[in-house]
Amino acid sequence: MTKYKIAYMPGDGIGKDVLEAARIVLDATSFDAEYVSLDIGFDIFKAEGDPLPERTVEGMKETDAALFGAITSRPTTDPEVVKTVQKFGIPYRSPIVRLRQIFDLYSNMRPTKAYPGNPLNYRNDIDLITFRENTEGLYSGIEYDSGEEFKQLASLEKFKNFDPEKTTVSCRVFTEKGCRRILITAFEYAKKFGYPTVTVIHKANVIRQTCGMFRRIAFEVAKDYPEVEMWETNIDAMCMWLIKNPQDYGVMVTTNMFGDIISDLAAQLVGGLGFASSASTNGDVYGLFEPTHGSAPKYAGQYKVNPTAAFLSAKLMLEWLGAKGDRSLLEIAKNIEHGIATVIKEGKVKTYDMGGSNTTLEVAKEVVKKIP
Repeated sequence: MTKYKIAYMPGDGIGKDVLEAARIVLDATSFDAEYVSLDIGFDIFKAEGDPLPERTVEGMKETDAALFGAITSRPTTDPEVVKTVQKFGIPYRSPIVRLRQIFDLYSNMRPTKAYPGNPLNYRNDIDLITFRENTEGLYSGIEYDSGEEFKQLASLEKFKNFDPEKTTVSCRVFTEKGCRRILITAFEYAKKFGYPTVTVIHKANVIRQTCGMFRRIAFEVAKDYPEVEMWETNIDAMCMWLIKNPQDYGVMVTTNMFGDIISDLAAQLVGGLGFASSASTNGDVYGLFEPTHGSAPKYAGQYKVNPTAAFLSAKLMLEWLGAKGDRSLLEIAKNIEHGIATVIKEGKVKTYDMGGSNTTLEVAKEVVKKIP
């Protein structure tokens, strides 16, 4: 079997706890990997002024994929952020958003699956996949902290009397390329795995230019997939429909911020962010795999939180690597999911969120026992 190099990036808070648990599971399989520890996160920001040091980016370029834990991300007005920026003179930007752009990880896939026996399931027949455009939109990082910096505002009638010092601007930037490739990714996935529909989520009735383009390209892409029915809905209505009839949906595709929101809602239907895994990829070029929960600083180091999302993210990593030719990894991924599903179904070993009292690492060791 090929030996892989994996960027190991626990980050902040419980990211360290859940990735340690994920390593227990991975190390119990035949996955032959070297894990390269790399620095990222708020602690590194406070120490060095940059939450994503250049050495981390260069280190990632030497690996096949990245396994990521969590980061603490705070607003620009946070006292520690202000203090650190003043000390080093470098503005804070989310390191995970930067990584998505540096490696052009345009596809963010977030599965939502109800595993039998999970007492937190909203319904037991939920099987959703959210595809989120991952590099554009409101997360593009094109922002202005005063109207003085964004002179175009002054030329607009509705802003003719605005106070530049009390105005901020965040740009929602879409490209045809960005829209088309995430839509194609979603339709290809539906075709490959037998999902009958792809639901395109937008707000084109109000955000007429950017969402309008996303919607237009969706209809163009859908023509190439006659076997997959395209549905469309507004983001606000989709939130309602997911609560009312989540079983009716399969593959969903949307823009960056809307995908961030809708996938968290979907995660709660199957138990919350402790079950929410993700894969950020650029085709088969590079992939970063992470649980979508935050760093939960108050639980850091207590080994209290649910590590299932980290296990499922590791499974996604193996599936992505396996799809490039190493079919044995697909079997390992299948076996890991079997172990996860068995532990959930038996309900004997579980963390506090599921009504149990077991630790993060005890859950990992129990999953290992159930891996075929």
